[in-house]
Amino acid sequence: QVTLVESGGGLVTIGGSLRLSCAASGRSVSSYDMGWFRQAPGKEREFVATINWSGSSTYYGDSVKGRFTISRDNAKNTVYLEMNNLKPEDTAVYYCAVHARPFRPPRLANFGSWGQGTQVTVSS
Repeated sequence: QVTLVESGGGLVTIGGSLRLSCAASGRSVSSYDMGWFRQAPGKEREFVATINWSGSSTYYGDSVKGRFTISRDNAKNTVYLEMNNLKPEDTAVYYCAVHARPFRPPRLANFGSWGQGTQVTVSS
């Protein structure tokens, strides 16, 4: 059983940057693809990014492409999401999860072991 804990969220101004972390415990996630989603109030959970087990392949949602970067450190059992040029529409709770069935396009149902989320608020 793997437990994921997200951290690094907070309040940032428009155009700012944040780096989210997703630390896994209970078992290694080094052989699993991983992903990030986000959910704004009143909206469905939205795909953000995935990364394969080795970190050699990444995939992004259209709304974050070119601004966000997903990475991982398997030695630390941690996945990261670097977010740059943040916009108010990036405001959401950000969740990481195991991409248990790593098909494309990434679908919510193919992810599991969700973390509790970390709040990101982008304000002027």
